[in-house]
Amino acid sequence: MSVALQLGIIVGYLLLALAVGLVAYRMTDRTAEDFYLASRTLGTVVLLFTTFATLLSAFTFFAGPNIAYAQGPEWILVMGLMDGIIFAVLWYVIGYKQWLLGRQYGYVTLGEMLGDRFGSKRLRGLIAGISLLYLFPYVMLQQVGAGTALEALTEGAVPYAAGAGLITAFMILYVVVAGMRGIAWTDTLQGAFMLVTTWVATIWVLAAVGGPGAATEAIASSEATSGFLSLGSAYYTPQWMLSTAITIGFGVAMFPQVNQRFFAAGSKTVLKRSFALWPILCVLLFVPSFMLGAWAAGLEVAVPEGGNVLPIVLAEYTPVWFAALVIAGAMAAMMSSSDSMLLSGSSYFTRDLCRPILAFFGRALSERGEDLIARIGVVVFASAAFLASLWNPATLFELGDAAFSGFAQLALPVLVALYWRRTTRSGITAGILASQTFYLLSLFLSIVPSSYAGWTAGIVGMGVGLLVTVAVSLVTTPAAAERRAIYFERLGAD
Repeated sequence: MSVALQLGIIVGYLLLALAVGLVAYRMTDRTAEDFYLASRTLGTVVLLFTTFATLLSAFTFFAGPNIAYAQGPEWILVMGLMDGIIFAVLWYVIGYKQWLLGRQYGYVTLGEMLGDRFGSKRLRGLIAGISLLYLFPYVMLQQVGAGTALEALTEGAVPYAAGAGLITAFMILYVVVAGMRGIAWTDTLQGAFMLVTTWVATIWVLAAVGGPGAATEAIASSEATSGFLSLGSAYYTPQWMLSTAITIGFGVAMFPQVNQRFFAAGSKTVLKRSFALWPILCVLLFVPSFMLGAWAAGLEVAVPEGGNVLPIVLAEYTPVWFAALVIAGAMAAMMSSSDSMLLSGSSYFTRDLCRPILAFFGRALSERGEDLIARIGVVVFASAAFLASLWNPATLFELGDAAFSGFAQLALPVLVALYWRRTTRSGITAGILASQTFYLLSLFLSIVPSSYAGWTAGIVGMGVGLLVTVAVSLVTTPAAAERRAIYFERLGAD
């Protein structure tokens, strides 16, 4: 009976989110700008929460508490504090400039913005190809998270493959009908819901164990967690914490589903309010969710190898219906990440790859043709990620970290291009290729170390990209097709 109740709550919540998307679909114009960017009209609350919910992935809800459970609560400093501040700064430094350029020239993707400035279809395709490459494991991460969460919550009654398949089916259906407007609306609902339920879950668990003092005392008195209450460890070294916070913060700014939201704000005021509130929102969510993981370790909650601590601690200390409600919200948050990724991925695929390829052969892609290709691409991409997730090849943290660090390699060349007029097409292309090559080699070849005196290959690769972009730009001349002035002419901000 409890399994039926759990599944009923989870499916019911997902259906509610789908219903909101269908309502939004009826209000969506049949234009690419409205489908991908909600006609650039998002207000402060919706922009803030759609960005927030887009990042509330399996990495946040399961990998984060898992790290706190295994290594201690300092993860809050990395993801909750440092990363929140870093991304808020980038939201202004990169996001505001992008918003101005997008409003002036109608850009929908990062590839369009860079390809137009440097007069290069190849650069545009390179950005799209890299973005799709790293989106794949991050979409897969959501499916892995959903599968393991449902399996743990139902004690194996719902197998891993069925849970991963459920989230895949819902997100395909949702993206195909909703577009950015529907996604933004449900993101707002899901973000607010998860913020409230996470705090309620934390209070409920603490009440069951005797309060925060008793839970913290359990950490101090347990031999396995006695070092959790002191800063620093063999795992939480300063180099690792800084590397991880920087690559996550810069990587988030280059995630297609986040980066496109820089184009979607309704006004300058909306952007300013949103990035100012962002660090507060991060702390409000990450502190309770990560502390639940750390407290669970002190309370000696048993987590099987490959399992996730959050569903298990909820199942042990809260009623069945509430644990199912929180996991339903977490799955909906995973869906909000995946649907945004699939929507952005489809825009990169159709606008930055298909359009230029067809133009090369003298053919144009109609609005209807672009719409059809985008929807088919969503189905194919999500299905392929689901099949890959069945192998469950890596942990949630490994999958998420690979995507964050990979996207972070784009950030510094893009930042240089936005603010340094001397940047050339050869410079930015070489910088992107150098950093990406270095980072990918560090992932797959042992001859390229993954750590340098404690600093991760992700942060070293960012430095490589910056140096190569600047050095090559200094020794090369701008191509004839470059439009060097468009990033620096006066852009209205009203």
